[in-house]
Amino acid sequence: MVKRILNYLGWLIVAILLGFLHMRIVLGAPPESDDDKFSFASMVYEWALVQVGAIVGCVIALIFILFDVFYLNNKLQGNSKATLFRFIIISIIAAIVGVTHYILENVIDVI
Repeated sequence: MVKRILNYLGWLIVAILLGFLHMRIVLGAPPESDDDKFSFASMVYEWALVQVGAIVGCVIALIFILFDVFYLNNKLQGNSKATLFRFIIISIIAAIVGVTHYILENVIDVI
């Protein structure tokens, strides 16, 4: 049981990193300023990157963990490439969540 929880904790970290990557792509490069340490634009950029990236990562993790518990565990028992397949699945889920976020934010203007 502890091994399974630690395994899902690792996948949670991967999902949050994918959420940060998504937000880095959406936000673009950090804003340039004269004062490198404290600027309002860089603080807002970092806040959006961390807060929204963490939320998007948690959504990715929730979808992946539910999919893994209810479907993938039965299909991948005894498979030597299960970790690679799970990484591909979490990447696909991240792409679907990213496209959904983009559509809701820019096309439909709900977010």
